[in-house]
Amino acid sequence: MSEQNVAAWTQLEEDELQTLFAQGVVKNFAKNTVIVSEGDETDSLYIVIAGSVKVFVSDDEGKEVVLCTQGPGEYFGEMVLDGGPRSASVMTLEPSRFAVITRNRFREFLHDHPAFAIHLVEKLIQRTRMLTENVKSLALLDVYGRVARLLLDLAVKEDGQLVIDEKLTHQDIASRVGASREMISRILKDLAAGGYISVDKKRITINKTPPRHW
Repeated sequence: MSEQNVAAWTQLEEDELQTLFAQGVVKNFAKNTVIVSEGDETDSLYIVIAGSVKVFVSDDEGKEVVLCTQGPGEYFGEMVLDGGPRSASVMTLEPSRFAVITRNRFREFLHDHPAFAIHLVEKLIQRTRMLTENVKSLALLDVYGRVARLLLDLAVKEDGQLVIDEKLTHQDIASRVGASREMISRILKDLAAGGYISVDKKRITINKTPPRHW
């Protein structure tokens, strides 16, 4: 099982990808398909070959908080190693393709590839750090502070400017910081009026660092 764009992936080494692919099957999903649901008793690891997904948690009323988004070369479902239920839901943001590997085959792969096992531990540590920061933000920052932090975290340097390549709607931002879409609209409008950001076709440019408090 091979993919032409494997060599371009940076999260996993090419030979590791090829070996891991051989352990599973490729599946395609349409946009807005829920791949796994929080609480599911499933046993597979998913590697994103093409497309993108969002990882989120939600309550009984449908309110959701997006934990992260993932694209080609990234993977989710590694926590099934403990046999427990899914800790979050994952939905496609566009038509996507995945390599799906069962828990038993994934365990065998880790046993035979200790370097990847270390990579997996490092990734889990990174996720724990990120979740700790998110909890800290929810507990200690107001909505404005959480929005400012999110914008700075997502921004990358491009031609001397800080830009956010991901096309974010106000609802996308609201879901990530645990606020209403109306509140996000007001905050972004105020930041734009103050010259801190510019928005063009959902592409956000950070002109200067937003203040810590509004």
